This record gives sequence, C-alpha cells and structure tokens, in this order.
Amino acid sequence: MKDEHMLPETQQKESGVTRRCFLKTVAGAAAGIGVSQVVNPALVKALEKGLKRHPVVWIQGQGCTGCSVSLLNSVDPSIADVLSKVISLQYHPTVMASEGETALENLFGIAKEYEGKFSLVVEGAIPTAAEGKYCVVGEYEHKEFTMVDLVKKVAPMAGSCLAVGTCAAYGGIPAAQGNVTGATGCRDFFADNGIQTPIVNIPGCPPHPDWIVLSVVHLLEKGIPELDDEGRPMLFFGENIHENCPRLEMYEEDELSKTLSDPKGCRMDLGCKGPSTYADCYKRKWNSGLNWCVDNAVCIGCVEPGFPDESSPFYEPA
Repeated sequence: MKDEHMLPETQQKESGVTRRCFLKTVAGAAAGIGVSQVVNPALVKALEKGLKRHPVVWIQGQGCTGCSVSLLNSVDPSIADVLSKVISLQYHPTVMASEGETALENLFGIAKEYEGKFSLVVEGAIPTAAEGKYCVVGEYEHKEFTMVDLVKKVAPMAGSCLAVGTCAAYGGIPAAQGNVTGATGCRDFFADNGIQTPIVNIPGCPPHPDWIVLSVVHLLEKGIPELDDEGRPMLFFGENIHENCPRLEMYEEDELSKTLSDPKGCRMDLGCKGPSTYADCYKRKWNSGLNWCVDNAVCIGCVEPGFPDESSPFYEPA
C-alpha cells in the first residue's frame, strides 16, 4: 500500500474535497485559534506546503459513537472526506464496509506495515472486567476478540495514540459509579499494561471536531503538542471556561441567575461547572460556530477527568 503525499488534484475533486479546499479549511481553523501567533507559527507554513497522507487506525470500545458522529457532522469539507481521502483512514468500524475477521486482518496488516508511524485513535472506554468480554469487537482465529485484546495488540505498535472523547481518555460515563464492567480510559489502561505509546487526550462528551482534526494535523507536522497535566493539548484545553464566560462580569457583580431562562446573571448557582473546566468552547463554539452550552444551559464539565461523577448533579436548584 502506497503512502503518497496527496491524491492528484483531479482525483481529489472527484472525491469531494480538493487539496486547496482542505488546506484552506484547516489553515483557517488554525489561524482562528491563534496557532500562528501563540502556539506554533510553523504549523501554518507547513499546511501551505501540503500534508502527507498519514495512516490512521480508529477503534471503538465502550461508548455511544458520539465522538465519530461529532466528527463526521463537520462541513466544508466533510471530515469523512478529509479522513478517508487526505488523511489515510485505514480502519473505522462505523464508516468502513469490511467487518469481522477480514477487517481485523486488515487492521493488523496495516499496524505491521506502518509500525511506529501510524496514529491509533481510540473512541470509547476499555472494559477490563470479565476478561474484557463486556466489549467484544470481533472474531479472530475462531475466538472472540475483545477491546482489551485489541488495544494490547495494536497500541504498542502505534507511533501515537489519540484518546478521543472523555470515555477513551479517562473512562467517562461507562466508568461512572455503579458500573460493573471495569471500564477505564487509555491513560490508566496503558499504565497498567506497560504500554509506552504516547497518548494525547482529547476529552469531551463529545469533543469538538476541530480538536480532533487539528490534533491530527499537529501530529503530522510537529509531533505531540504541548500537553497539560491531564494529557490534553494546551492548544484547546488551556483556558478556563468561567474566566472567559460572557457572564463573568455578572458574577463579579454578584448577579446570579435564578432560572435557566434568566437572560442575565451567572449560572453557577444552577450547577454550571465552568470554574473547574478548561476548554476553548467559549470562542470555538459548536454547530458550525453558532452556539455553545452556556448559551442555552450550563457547562457540565465534560472535558474533565472526573466527569460525570464529579460533575453531578448537572443542574442544581437555585
């Protein structure tokens, strides 16, 4: 299998995404978050030269597939086109046609061919109880193959791992109080099993698609980004929600909301977790930049390692 720099321009047009369109979109997103001025001026220059296609293997454990849905809902160009035509997406259970042992054989072949060079994306938690049988991902060599088996086999062969979503990063909802599956995130699973592959945690329930795409871009051109104490890229998770909230001035004036429908007032008394949450949601926004949680409700702290237990209850009576 060839790992070419880019598809020919004509082929890219047929696939629905041109090289120029891709570079314009990603470079624009990078500039919008201040990469060129604050974190990594070399990244934008690298984008202008063109990206090499990079093998990406995406596996899914105990989760809702919401992280994939968030990513694939991106537009202009669609992330499906970006990942399958520009970035070399070699395996993804949700979007690929292959399944069963055939799919796993292809996955292991890709991991061997690009050993030490491909990026492993993990979505969903890894359930460790009952020998991992709470999450069987397929059948291989006439026996069940679990998420535990898959991560143990593939993760050590990867050059880097992106733990996409809070479930993959820290355990998330599957690891919440009362779970019986022994669900855990990549960080703890790797440590417990002696896996040395570098991890970039991209939490969120779900994470913003920009966080995923631009993290891959950073890995392509500059390697592992600067990470905080929780293994998250400072590029996206270095700012406190509360300190950048449009309602901060109201908080400082001790003007607090009584209900979610109050047009004014800080919503801390209603359960907002902004003071203990670090992400750039306030300026990146969601749904093509239209809104974010605090516009309509409260921050529930979904990017933090303690989510959801330490964030519960999400709402509180004033």
